[in-house]
Amino acid sequence: MRKLQLSLFTSLLLSMAFVGCSGGHDRGPEPTPEGTTGAPTPSDQGGTLTIKGSDTMVILAQRWAEAFMAANPGTTLQVSGGGSGTGIAALINGTVDLADASRAMKDREKAQVQERRGGAAHEIPVALDALAVYVNDDNPVHALTIPQLKQIYRHQVTNWNQVGGSDAPIVLYGRENNSGTYAYFKEHVLEDLDFAQETQTLPGTSAVINAVSHDVGGIGYGGIAYAQGVHTVSVAVEGGQPVEPTMENAVNRTYPLARFLYVYSVGQPTGLAQRYVDFMLSSAGQALVENVGYYPLPRAGAAAAPAAPTGAAAPEAPAEPAP
Repeated sequence: MRKLQLSLFTSLLLSMAFVGCSGGHDRGPEPTPEGTTGAPTPSDQGGTLTIKGSDTMVILAQRWAEAFMAANPGTTLQVSGGGSGTGIAALINGTVDLADASRAMKDREKAQVQERRGGAAHEIPVALDALAVYVNDDNPVHALTIPQLKQIYRHQVTNWNQVGGSDAPIVLYGRENNSGTYAYFKEHVLEDLDFAQETQTLPGTSAVINAVSHDVGGIGYGGIAYAQGVHTVSVAVEGGQPVEPTMENAVNRTYPLARFLYVYSVGQPTGLAQRYVDFMLSSAGQALVENVGYYPLPRAGAAAAPAAPTGAAAPEAPAEPAP
């Protein structure tokens, strides 16, 4: 597990450092100039963007779109969810301009973008999330290890008294397999093994939260912004100390299930798409990230944060973070 996480985030750091270099489709977005507000610049230029993907990100994407359209009369941004896999498939098929994803695009998906769209998939980290594990508010369990979570979602641990809770059966809730959150949890917690067939799959994080909030034996997972009416548990790597899914712990690399949220385009965005991306990464756009309940991209100084404790791994700061 530890090697898998370290490998993933090392690869992510290297790829983000590469897109920070100049040149063609691989050049990442520039940070907002020092001293600017980052608010979307009013413009008489119209146009339409279609954006689809992650249910985890859909509320955030709607807030970004509303703010951008308010400052740019005549522009239309159509935002919908459906899951990261659905958004990426739509990008491959050419039915959307941008895809929102709560997981990194797979190599085979990138190859399909190149083949069908004639350009490279361009990855843009736009926010930071601590993938949270939720339990009912009446559940006395406040910390779990990743090995325990694996055993729970493999249905090898079936009663809360096996992990320090009450004598009650554990009821599993999760996401559908087109969800980036599903894919991330499967890779980083289950080590790519299948979820137990007892897991009740639900169409969105809100549905998972609703189910857990009404089920004293329930457990679920999803983006940190949705954690209302339930409580999140601290998560520990094997042999480590439990860490809460806070912004500080996500940025300083101590929370083991921290992840980036992404927007994908075909090639470097241009025109209206680039202006929208610039807004998302600006100080105003990142303020909306925090307002919704996710975490803004870390500043450059976050790269110098204290090293993670032994066994923990989470995202490195982007090479060129938004201010």
